[in-house]
Amino acid sequence: MYVGIDLGTSSVKMLLCDKNGRIINSVTKEYPIYFPRDGYSEQNPEDWYTKTLEGLKELTAGYGDKIKGLSIAGQMHGLVMLDSEDKVLYNAILWNDSRSVKECDYLNNTIGTARLTKMTANIAFPGFTAPKILWMKNNKREIFDKCRRIMLPKDYIVYRLTGVFASEPSDASGLLLFDVKNKRYSKEMLDICGITEDMLPAVYESFESIGKVKKEICESLGWGDVTVAPGAGDNAGAAVGMGVVGKDMCSISLGTSGTVFITSDHFSVDSKNALHSFAHADGGFHLMGCILSAASCNKWFLEDILDTKDYSEVEKATCDGENHVIFLPYLMGERSPHNDPYARGAFVGMSMDTKRIDMMKAVMEGVCYALRDCVEVARAQGVVIDEVRVCGGGAKSNIWCKILANVLRVRVIKTNCTEGPSFGAAVLAMVASGEYESVKAATETLVKVTDSIGYDEGIAQKYDKGYEKFQNLYKCLKDWYKK
Repeated sequence: MYVGIDLGTSSVKMLLCDKNGRIINSVTKEYPIYFPRDGYSEQNPEDWYTKTLEGLKELTAGYGDKIKGLSIAGQMHGLVMLDSEDKVLYNAILWNDSRSVKECDYLNNTIGTARLTKMTANIAFPGFTAPKILWMKNNKREIFDKCRRIMLPKDYIVYRLTGVFASEPSDASGLLLFDVKNKRYSKEMLDICGITEDMLPAVYESFESIGKVKKEICESLGWGDVTVAPGAGDNAGAAVGMGVVGKDMCSISLGTSGTVFITSDHFSVDSKNALHSFAHADGGFHLMGCILSAASCNKWFLEDILDTKDYSEVEKATCDGENHVIFLPYLMGERSPHNDPYARGAFVGMSMDTKRIDMMKAVMEGVCYALRDCVEVARAQGVVIDEVRVCGGGAKSNIWCKILANVLRVRVIKTNCTEGPSFGAAVLAMVASGEYESVKAATETLVKVTDSIGYDEGIAQKYDKGYEKFQNLYKCLKDWYKK
């Protein structure tokens, strides 16, 4: 049996499955997220580790002697800093934190986007790790000077479980310290940030074996020898879990954030830097667009604004392309394609006959319009996207999937993988343990299509007009946001 872990923003989700992909058990453990100031987003890495161990004990109770491999997919870009005694120096600064605006301005304008792209295949976004390192250097110098190890969230868990200081290309691509094309750290970027390569983990392929879970941890869990793969960034892990590997495939995640993930068997760079150029967990590459708020918009509107957890009402919405309310989903700023940390959410177009269901529907439509922004960038470069595989909490909503299909003019595919990154991590563990010879071979056997949702031309045309309004609305508010 194999363990797949998804170290998310709100919780750690774990599953146990056999070599045929049959899920035996799953466990979710929540932990807090802290917003000490506007634009700040932090977590305590010790919370991740404590909850992971609690979950693993519960997940594998009664199956300990059957556990053969483990891997982890995790939230990307978070900055974890350890001192010489491996103690955490500061709360992890997360992917949706926007405090490093000045550092991004320095990197993009003084160092220059052309030079950044040459070094790392990407430009600076506040969510990326390198600007956070510069922020620590500029604002918390006493902590920065004590730092001896820098790692990403999932790599911290791997380090605690195995003692091996390791990462892999899909997650390392989002550091803005990594030469994506050649899959190695950029010495020039390390110098710019004032760090050395020995402060960063060694890089292995996502599906390689890096060692075993520590003996004392195995004994406490009732496990034998358990092989560990370094895993993947959450989006790459989700793509593996849906069988989006190889070339010319596309997946969309409707999780806390939203992503458009386009696979390739060769390295390429978006000429406008609106999409990220990253390595994939199958050994190849991918282009990715990321919107900072997706299903989290729905959660915010229902739970924080309407004070309800009854998500069934969302399914009463219709997919008809008719809605006079437009919603901008920029609750935490926006990443792709605008790179605008100042942007915020907005409802526009309400009138005396606007009902709650109109606003719920506008939230789902606004997220789909924002995802279309990313899709259109790829299409403008000749990428053909007529089918997408979906995962994440939002993908469980039938109405949301119908809206997505019509807004993007694509066929939306659901697979037997509803667990997203955690199942992808389990697949990587299987490959590392020798169960399958490659990620592609594993997914061809394990991933099955369960549903297919097409689009209606008449409805799609109405959404085309809604999308045009959405684009114009952001243009109207862009300067106002900054002021």
